Amino acid sequence: MDLVMLSRIQFASTTIFHYFFVPVSIGLALLVAIMETMYVVKGDEKYKRMTKFWGKLFLINFAVGVVTGIIQEFQFGMNWSDYSRFVGDVFGPALAVEALLAFFLESTFIGLWIFGWDRLSKKLHLACIWIVSIGTMMSGFWILVANSFMQQPVGFEVVNGRAEMNDFGALLSNGQLWVEYPHTILAAFGTGAFLVAGISAYKILKQQDGEFFKKSFHIAIIVALISSILVAVYGHQQAQYLMHTQPMKMAASEALWDRSEDPAPWTLFASIDPEKKENGMEIKIPYLLSYLTYSKFSGDVKGMNELQAEYEQKYGPGDYIPPVRTTFWSFRIMVLAGCIMIVLAMYGLYLSARNKLSHKNKWFNRFMVAAISMPFIGNTAGWIMTEIGRQPWTVFGYMKTEDSISPNVTANEVLFSLIAFTAIYSVLAYILVRLFLKVIKKGPAIIDKVEDKTSDPFDREVHHGV
Repeated sequence: MDLVMLSRIQFASTTIFHYFFVPVSIGLALLVAIMETMYVVKGDEKYKRMTKFWGKLFLINFAVGVVTGIIQEFQFGMNWSDYSRFVGDVFGPALAVEALLAFFLESTFIGLWIFGWDRLSKKLHLACIWIVSIGTMMSGFWILVANSFMQQPVGFEVVNGRAEMNDFGALLSNGQLWVEYPHTILAAFGTGAFLVAGISAYKILKQQDGEFFKKSFHIAIIVALISSILVAVYGHQQAQYLMHTQPMKMAASEALWDRSEDPAPWTLFASIDPEKKENGMEIKIPYLLSYLTYSKFSGDVKGMNELQAEYEQKYGPGDYIPPVRTTFWSFRIMVLAGCIMIVLAMYGLYLSARNKLSHKNKWFNRFMVAAISMPFIGNTAGWIMTEIGRQPWTVFGYMKTEDSISPNVTANEVLFSLIAFTAIYSVLAYILVRLFLKVIKKGPAIIDKVEDKTSDPFDREVHHGV
């Protein structure tokens, strides 16, 4: 494989792995803050135990996530130096604000929250975890400010071959940001909620600390249902926005080669042949693509062949059609995962609200355990569609991927670092899973042991090491 492909594979693998942790941190921070709020408002000790138990998983995830994020950003200078030189004046400030404001805010108040249980008042301690939760959301915001610039460049001018920011406000008011951020942050809430709900369902199935995990499940499933529905709403808005700003991406997500009929049907399934630029067998739903695009049951949509001709006139000769199969199927995997989440959350809330959730609901509990994977699948597929669908651009309309790589790095060097990073991430994944399983297996009893100072060294490592 050539240098460009290896660099893309490395960035994709490290980014996907890092993004396993980001939404969990954002989602768990919110849930832990809600649980502690209920403890402070109601004065019920069981909510304090819930806060501490789920807080342990949050701290473990946060610690490992920080390491993976450092490696990811390191690649900008290592494999993508030409890209970094081009966007540094625009990209840099957003990443700097994320690190200096949001991340430092999280780190500082996490420390206060960990060690402040017996040193701070209840309300002040509660404020710490809410600030942590807000900090995680702010981190996501500034990262998406940078990503939105790549999708829809605004607030800059090209000077001496480099993008120089001339309007910081334009970056913050970027239309892409305000359809992308709600969709992403709500998906993160859903990720944390399904993790808590799935673990709770497992413990309920095993008849371990049933009342504790039934209450945890109830809180989590409410967040899961609200966030899953809103993810779909904002996802629809984002798709409509992209129809105007990145029509090629959306045409590829529909495997639409030629202009559609009016009204346009939505393709549920297609056998795609990128070489011949045509589809074989197709299953279509009439009118739906027109509605998704224009919110009405009329209107046609441009196809990739027509857009290719327009892009050649605008940007010069080249192939501007992204990998169609990947874009098409990643979009459908994301939608399917979201639909499964909504259905399970609705039924889960029904059972929980009517006090019918128990170990007797074997199949539902097993589905909820398996559904822990659904947000991760949806998040990953969504980002694959977002980034692959933008190809061949890194900065849409201004810089291609092939022009973004480091000129002095060889394919063998990238291959070596890819293997090294994969090995490091495998070790981190093993550590994370081991710590998670240790905490989950012991359940809330691990909280009591730590407080009584009777836990073994491994338990103290879980409590204090992070």
